[in-house]
Amino acid sequence: MNTEDASRQPRSDLCWFTSSYSSGAGGECVEVALDAAAVHVRDSKYVAQGGPVLKVGSATWTALLKMM
Repeated sequence: MNTEDASRQPRSDLCWFTSSYSSGAGGECVEVALDAAAVHVRDSKYVAQGGPVLKVGSATWTALLKMM
């Protein structure tokens, strides 16, 4: 079973990119970063404030994308 984790600890070793599902108008951006074990998701509006990062397993992320 995959676990989900919301963390406020920034990961400087991750390479973040804007999701293709984000609005092109700006201000509504979901950023995603990948590592060997998980997918990390955050709201770009809250990065400077150290906002939460949702960490989900690869299988969970794939299932989410299939629903869209």
